[in-house]
Amino acid sequence: MSVSTENPAGATAIRPFTVPKVPDAELEALRARIAATRWPDQETVTDYSQGVPLAMIQDLARYWATDYDWCRCEAKLNAWPHFMTEIDGLDIHFIHVRSAHDDALPVIVTHGWPGSIIEQLKIIDPLTNPTAHGASASDAFHLVIRRCRATGTPANRARLAGIRPALPGPGRCS
Repeated sequence: MSVSTENPAGATAIRPFTVPKVPDAELEALRARIAATRWPDQETVTDYSQGVPLAMIQDLARYWATDYDWCRCEAKLNAWPHFMTEIDGLDIHFIHVRSAHDDALPVIVTHGWPGSIIEQLKIIDPLTNPTAHGASASDAFHLVIRRCRATGTPANRARLAGIRPALPGPGRCS
């Protein structure tokens, strides 16, 4: 649960945040639910006109149930500095990474919808440390990678209880 902290000027403070560890029992329960999926009959066509092919979805489910390592993902996420702030009564989660290059330009990176900040992790080092990737220091950026509000936080869901906000459509994060 997040707690809003006001600074003396009345502006909402930026506070450190850590992606919480998902208990092993919850991960095991998720794997069990995936493994217990009742599959429909195989599609009767060879194209995508009836949706994603059953075999592809079954392969994806097998990957999530047996191969995907959420704990490794948690560690990758928590390797970067995360923060929360409150804007218009909603918690906003973001990663903030400053470049070691003093003249780096600030940039806000926002993932698409549906999507997550996980997709942006691979760009952090090349953009904040371009010299380590064969580019020049003048190519450096200070990054703020914002998580779209639609992906929600428990505090936001509690604040919005009883209110059905419009979800952002593709390409929008509001």
